[in-house]
Amino acid sequence: RRVTERSARRYDDLVQQRQRSEAVECVEPGPVGTVEPLDDEQLAMVTKAIGHPVRVRILRLLAQRESCVTDVVSELPLAQSTVSEHLRILRDAGLVQGEIEGVRTSYCLNASGIAALRAALESL
Repeated sequence: RRVTERSARRYDDLVQQRQRSEAVECVEPGPVGTVEPLDDEQLAMVTKAIGHPVRVRILRLLAQRESCVTDVVSELPLAQSTVSEHLRILRDAGLVQGEIEGVRTSYCLNASGIAALRAALESL
């Protein structure tokens, strides 16, 4: 139980760090370059976020084009609230970012988050 509470606190700390970081532009991820790989805890958090097939599908959709929630919902047999929750998890992991455009939020891949994941996986 103590380990679970400590892990939850670490996870919350990592999520808050990602949320405080500056927003970056929606750009297509390129070569890894000089991006520092994620540490073990960050890598575990990010891989947990992509551990659900729906989230992988959402990442593939966003790799093709920037989309709002309703666009993603039209591609998946899920309720909007479910898709929104999956997007939140991906956003908290730093893999997706949203830009508010009026009453809609447009989502895209976070290029630096994807590059950091690539670098971490390549370093294994």
